[in-house]
Amino acid sequence: MSFAQSWDFTPGARVVADDLRQCSREYEWLEEPHVSPDGERVAMVAALEGPAFTMAVNGEAWETTFDKAWYPRFSPDGRLTVLVQADGDWTLAVDDVAWEEQYGYVWNTMFSASGDIIAACIQQDGEYGFSFDGTPWETLYENANQPVISKDGNAAAAVVQVKSLAQADVVTFQEGIFSVAVNGEAWDSIFVNCWNPVFDPAGKNVAATIRRSLYDYSVAVNGKAWTGSYACAWGPAFNPATGAVAAPVRKAGAWGMAIDDAMAWEPRFGQLWQQAFSPDGSKLAAIACTRFGEFTVAVDGAPWGATFPVVTDLTPSPAGARFAALASDHNTNFAVLCDGKVWDGRYDMAYAPVWSADGAHLALAVEKAGRQTIVVDGKAYPQSFDKCYAPAFSPDGKLVLIRALAGGKCHRIVAPVTAFTG
Repeated sequence: MSFAQSWDFTPGARVVADDLRQCSREYEWLEEPHVSPDGERVAMVAALEGPAFTMAVNGEAWETTFDKAWYPRFSPDGRLTVLVQADGDWTLAVDDVAWEEQYGYVWNTMFSASGDIIAACIQQDGEYGFSFDGTPWETLYENANQPVISKDGNAAAAVVQVKSLAQADVVTFQEGIFSVAVNGEAWDSIFVNCWNPVFDPAGKNVAATIRRSLYDYSVAVNGKAWTGSYACAWGPAFNPATGAVAAPVRKAGAWGMAIDDAMAWEPRFGQLWQQAFSPDGSKLAAIACTRFGEFTVAVDGAPWGATFPVVTDLTPSPAGARFAALASDHNTNFAVLCDGKVWDGRYDMAYAPVWSADGAHLALAVEKAGRQTIVVDGKAYPQSFDKCYAPAFSPDGKLVLIRALAGGKCHRIVAPVTAFTG
């Protein structure tokens, strides 16, 4: 879901905050800036005298103060959240209003796609789980990790420990102590390990990688394990059109792609992971190792021609069946891969690509010689900045929102795609 329909995409540039050091209250320091998705607000944790902490938004401090504040994040709908501590307990504050429920600890703020639901991981009295808009799971666990929420925010899942384990109790461990809990309810099935739970787009089904023994890896869907046994397996993904589950698996010394427990891509890769479907489910791509130290993207099992030491951030277009990814020489000399071709530019750093809604254009923030800018379809914006945040396209894909910091100011720029000429 995109909120860009309600954003101001009038072409031009303006300064959102002309002095990032400004705050309406006396402070000892301000932490790093966070800019809202629409570029209209910049927020920072402010350390006040006392000591006390609050949030400063466009220079205006919240009324409420806390003993500690960290991990500020804007929700997709533009609300500002921050994890806060008061009187030794932790909770989450949203636009200066804290959840009533408090916990021993809170971390990893997550949002539904629309932003209307906010969740966070919690620990209370040594047990772990989720809190949704301040309401915790009814059942907490002595170990809960790898949390994920559904797109609509109505469900959450995590790998949970369902059996206690004494120190050095390898027998119980190998019998199985882990499962997956969905909205606090654990699967009946118990495994040696579970990893990477994932929801289908509707939020009704959950798949996860499992280990039935020290050497038997597979995938479970809603607690039911595939019959196939593999030497290793990575996290699964749902086909958004058919509901089929795809997972990279290792078999006969090489990696291939299994779909619903049948080999769809023959095991011929040195590594295969981070798979992603096109929105209509017609194409499946994954990061693949074709030879030792040579990575690329494979689409429906066919690798692209260009290879690099590192490939990351595989990103499908929201329309059509296009794919993009980042490549680098061990995190230096970054390049952009798009539909099997390599853009000309090379960068000291590059950040996750962003597609226009129609899939016609691709943009990302890059850094070179200590300066950052936005690149669209391989061409850079003519101005550079101290810091650029992820770009956003207008709904029609003709304009690009640039959120940037430079000279102690927060800038908001809306530029047509044709303005990117560098």
